[in-house]
Amino acid sequence: MTETTGMTRSGRAGRRAWGGLALLALPTMLLGLDVTALYLVVPNLAEDLEPSATETLWIMDAYGFFIAGFLITMGTLGDRIGRRRLLMVGTAAFGAVSVLAAFAPSAGWLIVARALLGVAGATLMPSTLSLIGDLFADARQRALAIGVWATMFALGMAAGPVVGGVLVGELWWGAVFLVAVPVAVAVLAAAPALLPESRTRAGRLDPPSVALSLAGMLPIVYAIKHAADGIDAVAVAAALLGAAATAVFVRRQLRLPEPLLDVRLFASRTFSAALAVLLVGLVGFGGTMYLVTQYLQLVDGLSAATAGLWMGPPALAMLAGAIGAPLLARRLPPGVLMSASLGLSLAGYVLLGTAGTGARTSVVAGFAFVYFGLGVIAALGTDIVVGAAPAGKAGSAAALSETVQELGIAAGVALLGSLTTTIYRTTLGTPPGMEPSAAESYGDGLSGAVAVADRLPDGALDQARAAFTGGLNVSAAVAGTAVAAAALVCLLHLRGPRALAGAPDPADPADPAGPAAADGADSLTSHGRG
Repeated sequence: MTETTGMTRSGRAGRRAWGGLALLALPTMLLGLDVTALYLVVPNLAEDLEPSATETLWIMDAYGFFIAGFLITMGTLGDRIGRRRLLMVGTAAFGAVSVLAAFAPSAGWLIVARALLGVAGATLMPSTLSLIGDLFADARQRALAIGVWATMFALGMAAGPVVGGVLVGELWWGAVFLVAVPVAVAVLAAAPALLPESRTRAGRLDPPSVALSLAGMLPIVYAIKHAADGIDAVAVAAALLGAAATAVFVRRQLRLPEPLLDVRLFASRTFSAALAVLLVGLVGFGGTMYLVTQYLQLVDGLSAATAGLWMGPPALAMLAGAIGAPLLARRLPPGVLMSASLGLSLAGYVLLGTAGTGARTSVVAGFAFVYFGLGVIAALGTDIVVGAAPAGKAGSAAALSETVQELGIAAGVALLGSLTTTIYRTTLGTPPGMEPSAAESYGDGLSGAVAVADRLPDGALDQARAAFTGGLNVSAAVAGTAVAAAALVCLLHLRGPRALAGAPDPADPADPAGPAAADGADSLTSHGRG
């Protein structure tokens, strides 16, 4: 069931649909901003709430942790109860919990608030993406709209450090959370007029499937994040537990007539290839952004606000990729565009892999190439994933796409961050005569070396910066190798125009629709229509 979406008689989106997209851009950007805003807020927050080291970790991670865990469940819930309804409920909850976070009296309360923000955020991400499918039936317009959606989320992430730094400097740390309040008010006021309601008439949610999805996802996300500090028995146990629960979850979905997640979607090589490319691209992006922001502040010595401004050009590059790719895809196959953009990303990794300690411009330029490639694959890849799903599974496909991207960012920080730290520790020697407490901080990581800079002998900090940069070089080389492989996957499995339209690939033997689906390749008028 779908209400009127504001399309013209030709089936193309009208002014109401574009107004709806502008409205959906607000919570999308807010979600991205909340991912990164706390990076500059934690020092001020710590002065007031005095969290322990473990509590600080949970304050930072609880948000993304619970978003990733609940995305699949919330995407399916939106398909059943209504995507606009879920968006409005989630927006109201996000605004209310943001106030709780802003005025949290203790670290424990803030951790709870961040976890609840993650659950609320999990309702927003698949809802916004599914509603785009309802607003834009024309495949070309939908591809452009998804490009805008992907760009708004990335711009929110890019703006997070700058916004956090400004608000902390002018007000207090809690003001970062209050940004959500006017956004929530605007969405709740305008959604009934601009957004259609759509749902799939399906059976009830299967509670054991929900429990199994959480039992599979949450331990895996925890293991990835925990691995950033080193792989130990806890990380391995969490990963094994998550893998076992995931296996049971998949078996149950294959037996259910109305599964929580239709795992048969993975039988399509196009669908699976698009998800794999998104995963690899986000792993490289997540790890590279984490390392580049550290390079600008710890190696180059920039303030947090100035470093945030230097991240502006890469954000503009991402904007150009996300907006331009759907337009070019009208003339060129999406696989070719995605492969070419990943080739530019590879050039960026080469710049990062050869940068030295005084190469700020090269590092920013390299990250801009990486970010540009992400914009292209996020726009086209997400469109392929969502378009490949049946009408009744739009929310589930959107949630799966977002889950892969959240996991990619978390894995990138964990894997490339851990690799850089390992190289730092193995290549850096301790200068003679350094006092034990300073030596411990110095050998732990570059941030520790900068913290005790006034207690280090001459030249020691420069050695630490060089060791970190060496780790960045190796991490960029590893990420670049994976991106080169992803570019090949694009050429092999996302090569035709049908991939962009989201129709089944007639050349794909795993696709049950086969050649009969070719007639619908250029139009998705049924997409998102329950």
